[in-house]
Amino acid sequence: MTVLLVFLGGAIGAPARYLIDRYVQSRRRGVFPWGTLTVNVLGSLVLGFLLGMGAGAGLPAQVLLLVGTGVCGALTTFSTFGFETLRLLEEGAVTEAVLNAAGSLVLGVLAAFGGYLLGGLL
Repeated sequence: MTVLLVFLGGAIGAPARYLIDRYVQSRRRGVFPWGTLTVNVLGSLVLGFLLGMGAGAGLPAQVLLLVGTGVCGALTTFSTFGFETLRLLEEGAVTEAVLNAAGSLVLGVLAAFGGYLLGGLL
């Protein structure tokens, strides 16, 4: 059952990542990977929210597997973040690479923390 829940969540999260990334990138110009930043921050927010709810309301483990591990795991992407940061460096966009790396870390942690606090309120 565990593998099935993770699989189903991943089947939702992976296409969502692609669609959100493409949507955001189509509305932005320049080399900065706004789409990847968006899905990573969104995934951090959702996972923080779930963990906050779990701590306060005792969320069922199946929900954490389906949405937390499955959806959020497939929605977020460290490999693409790493590749895009390296690509920015190769293109000489050092400022953008640093902003992408630092911004992803800071915004991701803040989103997870904010989600956790918000989830704990429910």
